[in-house]
Amino acid sequence: MNTKKINLKNLLPIFIGLFCIYYSFKNISFSDFKDYFTKINYLWVFAGIFLGALSHISRSYRWKFLIEPLGHKLGFINSVLTVFSAYLINYTIPRAGDIARGTMISKYEKIPFEKAIGTIVAERVVDVLSILIIILLGLIIEFERISEKLISYIAKTDLSTLFWTLFFFIVFLATLFFIIKRFKFYTKIKLFVNGLIDGLTVIFKMKKRNQFIFHSIFIWLMYVLMFYVTSKAFVELHEVSFFQLTISFTLAALSIMFSNGGIGIYPLAVEESLGWYGIQSTTGLAFGWVMWLSQTLMVVIFGGLSLFILPFINRSKNE
Repeated sequence: MNTKKINLKNLLPIFIGLFCIYYSFKNISFSDFKDYFTKINYLWVFAGIFLGALSHISRSYRWKFLIEPLGHKLGFINSVLTVFSAYLINYTIPRAGDIARGTMISKYEKIPFEKAIGTIVAERVVDVLSILIIILLGLIIEFERISEKLISYIAKTDLSTLFWTLFFFIVFLATLFFIIKRFKFYTKIKLFVNGLIDGLTVIFKMKKRNQFIFHSIFIWLMYVLMFYVTSKAFVELHEVSFFQLTISFTLAALSIMFSNGGIGIYPLAVEESLGWYGIQSTTGLAFGWVMWLSQTLMVVIFGGLSLFILPFINRSKNE
């Protein structure tokens, strides 16, 4: 029974990804989509890959600020290699990379596994807060456009449709609440929230808090710039503003948690969000796939090399 639950949990993100691929290509000309890959400017794509790599390296360096208050030292090379390895492993099972990262750093740097995982949880706290801040800023800046679209949608929709939409939304929330209570998911949620609080406590206690904050800002700035710079490869996206692309980025970033490495769902989220600004579906989808493929290629190459190199450079520690 437990094995079936585990298999379902592992397979569900794959099914979601496959469904999103089918759904996104259902009403799109594949030949038009394919043409984008021959006419885009790949210099911008490689620039985006470079910025993405910088964000991962900065994340690796920032990690030491969480480790040091626990009384341990973290080697920079091992930190970089385990971070890239973890990103690659996340493509197999969502968030499995975090466990693997804690395991590898515990093995090669002799840092207790529980402490290593605690710092990774603290990282996730900062990531959640960062993306919420980006979303909030994006909503404030794009408030007029978003409110106009919402008002326009309501104006075009009859009252009965609005009523049933609201009704089913309330039913959905009630059902979700019942499922959470029935299957005791609230216990897991409570543990998760407690983990977030513990993570925040570690951050406030660290001595090099300013350096940690600097790298946290730098990491997410590189993520956003990676998205923005890669968009320059598409002539059709030159008129889309930085803040509009930031909104698209945040939605795409949030989508990653629903499938392995964001396969299928990431490009679809990019397409749907850019559609708000009048970008054609084929263009938005092509950009989404270029973003996903370029960053995936970077993770596969650097992550694969990292997994291969780690045992060799730490051979003396294991003898």
